[in-house]
Amino acid sequence: MMAAVFTLLALALLFGWFGRRDIALVFIIFFLVVALKEFLWEIHSSSYGYRMPWLQTRFMKAPPVAPHLTADHRLIIQGALA
Repeated sequence: MMAAVFTLLALALLFGWFGRRDIALVFIIFFLVVALKEFLWEIHSSSYGYRMPWLQTRFMKAPPVAPHLTADHRLIIQGALA
């Protein structure tokens, strides 16, 4: 599928280079359609569809903080505490 994407884009560039801009535009439109189809095919899962569970967009009142980040860390700069 990526070969088709590459081929369509290469054809569009070649036709555009040689002055056939109308044909190049058609190949660019085909390229965008095939690239979008490839992207949607790559991210689709049979278990959860097009959702991406690793992206959480809900509002959280207090985000979770790892325990090792809550300790009192001080930066020492040239012998002084900052």
